[in-house]
Amino acid sequence: MSLKKTSRRGHGTMSELNITPLLDLVFVLLVIFIITTPQLMNNLEMNLPSGKPPPKTNQPKPQINRINVAAGGEVTLNNELVTIPQLKAKLKVLKEANADLAVVVKGSDQVEYQSMVSVLDTLQALDITKVGLATQN
Repeated sequence: MSLKKTSRRGHGTMSELNITPLLDLVFVLLVIFIITTPQLMNNLEMNLPSGKPPPKTNQPKPQINRINVAAGGEVTLNNELVTIPQLKAKLKVLKEANADLAVVVKGSDQVEYQSMVSVLDTLQALDITKVGLATQN
């Protein structure tokens, strides 16, 4: 009995997929995207400062209300000690008088987080959007 030896090397290359053209296509697409992406991103419109001082107007500076939260949780509005309900009532009156009410909130370094959240919740409930957080004296 003679076994015919067949070479599998000739048939092995037929079952493999040649991915070289596919890789060439992927690299070409990648290069196209790399080249076109910065051109798409350069369409941002920005108003940069000119370096000149702003024109002076005769309008008075806006009144900024200062809220200070001490380490013990005591809240002061314009250096007047208030509770959270009193703060809400006073800010509501100030908001009715001035629709663009500006507020700066400063918390002590050791203040509890909940005290600050209560003040910020009060501002949000009254729809006061011009709020600044002071980080230094």
